[in-house]
Amino acid sequence: MALIGNLRHRPARRLAQLYAGLILYGVSMALMIRSGLGLNPWDVFHQGLSRQTGISVGTASILVGAAVLLLWIPLRQRPGLGTLSNVVVIGLAVDAAVALIPGDLPLPARAVLLVTGIVANGAATGLYLGADLGPGPRDGLMTGLVARRPGWSVRLVRTAIEVVVLISGVLLGGTVGIGTLAYALAIGPLSQLFIPVFALRHRPAPETNPVPVS
Repeated sequence: MALIGNLRHRPARRLAQLYAGLILYGVSMALMIRSGLGLNPWDVFHQGLSRQTGISVGTASILVGAAVLLLWIPLRQRPGLGTLSNVVVIGLAVDAAVALIPGDLPLPARAVLLVTGIVANGAATGLYLGADLGPGPRDGLMTGLVARRPGWSVRLVRTAIEVVVLISGVLLGGTVGIGTLAYALAIGPLSQLFIPVFALRHRPAPETNPVPVS
């Protein structure tokens, strides 16, 4: 298996896919924010932190991502280029997209923003994970905890983390609504749909004595 961050195989394609996925992820967050109909648990927390401190949602995302990345140290997780890029690029992309997408839209338009944001989030997840350059800091926290506690299931750990994050976000003033439930129900199937679509296939190892082509 290739090391995390190893770019010897199709580097241009993988880098383009990674950054396209991260930018799209930030745009999907902005679409859900502008819908005003509810966010996923981590973004509820980012928005709540933003409202309490006056920093932008993107800046909150970057700071939280960096803090979560520090938790990888005792878990002995190893970040890749995609992990480090995830922390910065998504935060910058969400702030840029929020500045461009109008607010105070009528409900039908906001519903379209919500649905588009959720679908785009699933596609973005498939893109950046398919590049195989390292998981996001929040995903790595989950897998790191499971690796250190083999008796814990991924589903249990992910649910526990997201419940704590969601409650913290609500207490800070983040937006919870129908979009939060819709995201929870849809993101699993959407990720399952998009991840195989964007997963890069590694080339087979060359033969010892390849036959020359005339």
